[in-house]
Amino acid sequence: MRRLITTSLVVFGLLTSNAAAQEPGWWGVVIAPKSIRPQIEATPIIYRPYRPFHFYGNTIRRKYYRGTVVPAPRDLVGATAALIRQH
Repeated sequence: MRRLITTSLVVFGLLTSNAAAQEPGWWGVVIAPKSIRPQIEATPIIYRPYRPFHFYGNTIRRKYYRGTVVPAPRDLVGATAALIRQH
């Protein structure tokens, strides 16, 4: 019985882990300083951090990591928290 429970937990963990674990976080800077722009532009769009009001890039990242372009409630929370942390 213990083996069945352990196996079930391992399988559940493997099935629920996805690319979202590798998804970039939120960065509260809406307009990047000129000193950082070349670094951002050199980074592929799917690896850049989410940024508030950057609809195109955020949409591309959501499609890549989650398979949907529709923002989740956690996106609103993440964007708001990132903006608050910056000020």
